[in-house]
Amino acid sequence: MSETILITGASSGFGALSARALARAGHTVYAAMRDTDGRNAARVAEVRDYAEEHDVDLRVVELDVLSQESVDTAVAAVLAEADAIDVVVHNAGHMVLGPAEAFTPEELAAVYDTNVLGSQRLNRAVLPHMRRRERGLLLWVGSSSTRGGTPPYLAPYFAAKAAADALAVSYAAELARFGIETTIVVPGAFTSGTNHFANAGHPAEQSVLPAYDERYGALMEQVAKRLAALQPPDADVSLVADAIVQVVGAPHGQRPFRVHVDPADDGSAEVSEVADRIRTRFLTRIGLADLLTPHSTA
Repeated sequence: MSETILITGASSGFGALSARALARAGHTVYAAMRDTDGRNAARVAEVRDYAEEHDVDLRVVELDVLSQESVDTAVAAVLAEADAIDVVVHNAGHMVLGPAEAFTPEELAAVYDTNVLGSQRLNRAVLPHMRRRERGLLLWVGSSSTRGGTPPYLAPYFAAKAAADALAVSYAAELARFGIETTIVVPGAFTSGTNHFANAGHPAEQSVLPAYDERYGALMEQVAKRLAALQPPDADVSLVADAIVQVVGAPHGQRPFRVHVDPADDGSAEVSEVADRIRTRFLTRIGLADLLTPHSTA
C-alpha cells in the first residue's frame, strides 16, 4: 500500500537515504529540508534528478523544524497537494562534540531545540489531521546512545536523543486511541555513510578545552577508531533506511514499537527490551493495556 510520507532532515544522512528508499518502495515522499533556495539548493536539485532518473514520487518541501510557522506552512503545502499525510518520520537532528562543561546552557538548549522541540512543532501541526483520520504513523529516528554505550564528549546530543525517546514513548500511549501508531527506529553508531561527525558543532567558548585536552588528548579519534573496529564488514548505513522501509510497509496495526539497527551491538537493544517490557507490564497493571496497541474508539 502506498503511503504519503513527510520526512524531516532529508538533505543528507539517514534522512536522504530513507527518503530515496521509501520512494523506490512506491511511496509518495516529501523530503523536508530548510533553506531550499540557499545552501540546500544543490540538494534540492539532486532530489529532483533522482526522482526523474528512477521514476519515483520524491518531492522536496521547505521545512525548518526550528520555526513553527515554517512547519505549519510545510504541512499545509503537503496536505494541499496530497490530501493526506500517512507517515511522519522525525529524523532531523544535530550533533555537537566536546566536553559537556564547555557548552553554555544556551548551546545545550539549541541542540534540544533541533532534536526534541522540532518534533513537537511538527506533531502539533500534523496530529490534528491524523486524529481526524484516526490513522497514521509517527516514526522516530532515535539513537542507541539513549540506552546503550555512551562514549564521552557527546553529552548534549545524547541528552537530547534521550529526551526525544521519552517523548516518543509518551506519545505512543496518548495517540493509541486515535489509531495512530508509533515506531522508534534506533540506529547504532555508524562511523561512515553519514555526515553526523563531519557537520557536528563545537563549543563556541573554548577556555576549558586545554584542561580536558591535557587529560583526554585525542579521545574522539580513539573512540572513532574503536567504534569502527566494532563494525562488521557489512555494516552499511543503508540498513537504517531499509529498516524504515520495512516498518512503513508493514500492515497498519502490526508495526513494531521499537527496531534496533546496531551492527556494533552497544547494548542498547538489551536495555530497551527490559524497559519496553516494564512499560507493557505497568500499563497492564493499571488497567491501560489498550494503550499498547493503536486502535480507534470511534
